[in-house]
Amino acid sequence: MDSQDEKNLDQNVTDAQLLQRYRDGDEQAFSEIVNRYKNSLYAFLRRFVNRQDIVEDVFQETFLQLYASRDSFDSDRPLRPWLFTIAANKAKDALRKIQRQSTMSMGTLADAGDVSIDEVVNILTSYETTPESEISQEETAQRVRQIIAEMPENLRGILILAYFEQFSYKHMSEILSIPIGTVKSRLHTAVVHFMKKWKSANRSIKNL
Repeated sequence: MDSQDEKNLDQNVTDAQLLQRYRDGDEQAFSEIVNRYKNSLYAFLRRFVNRQDIVEDVFQETFLQLYASRDSFDSDRPLRPWLFTIAANKAKDALRKIQRQSTMSMGTLADAGDVSIDEVVNILTSYETTPESEISQEETAQRVRQIIAEMPENLRGILILAYFEQFSYKHMSEILSIPIGTVKSRLHTAVVHFMKKWKSANRSIKNL
């Protein structure tokens, strides 16, 4: 079997099968799990934490915990939400050590008006797929990065999980350890917050 055939075979192996192989002593199975999720997990942490030193530490600690949980992890449980749960919790713990957790009252957003979810998705999609050659789109991406980086931790996290990682309400509830109703209300708050900052940034640019 050539390397391409082996690669295709690995892609057809489920997470549960890889975990079982790892439990049976196959270290290569663990490496395959890391390769399968390292890019998405690293991207999530970069958006969520926005500090490279913390990103690196949490990234390593997340996979170290998985490595150490060989005998205790429930293979019937989806691996991806579990990994993101570990990463999110470790990232929040790290942030609490260096700053006070930001808070926001729902009441402060009551005058934001109607918010178009489609509008937010379009903006975030533009940010995610920005071509380097498009200056105007690069400026958009920079504004989006700045707004997200400055959002309170709880709102930033749920916006990233919903629009960048596309987790379901159920999985976001598990990752953040909050009820589904809270997920929905917090996501709405995050969207409103984002749109207020986005429109304010655009007005400032137009007035220059």
